[in-house]
Amino acid sequence: MHLNHHTKFGAINETSAEKASNSYLMSLIAIMAGIGLPVINLIATFIFFMANRKGDYFVRWHTTQALLSQILLVGINSTGIAWLLTIIFGDKSFTSEFFAYAAVLIIVNLIEFIATVYAAIQTRKGLHVEWWLLGPFTNLFVRS
Repeated sequence: MHLNHHTKFGAINETSAEKASNSYLMSLIAIMAGIGLPVINLIATFIFFMANRKGDYFVRWHTTQALLSQILLVGINSTGIAWLLTIIFGDKSFTSEFFAYAAVLIIVNLIEFIATVYAAIQTRKGLHVEWWLLGPFTNLFVRS
């Protein structure tokens, strides 16, 4: 397969497309390995980010967006875990607010999972995927 897409990133070659796609796959690999802890997904994505931080613009941009998504998830998931532990070891009463937060937590994680799979597939094709929430922040952090 020969890739040579021209985008705002310039020509995207097959190696760059594969590395960009792999940046999204890091978190999915940790989930499939049965680890399931959000911080492990963050660490795996961070290691990949560090290994590719000097890559071409397309790779740097997508590894940064993947990392930002994991940072966001760790914050959201950690709040839910802390709240659950407080209920289990402290208060002992589940509140309607907790169930509402848990529902949002599940929805956000499901959306992020689907978006990650989609981004991995599209970037492997050499196509740019900019998430509506994280794309603008990624643009602030990554310069061409």
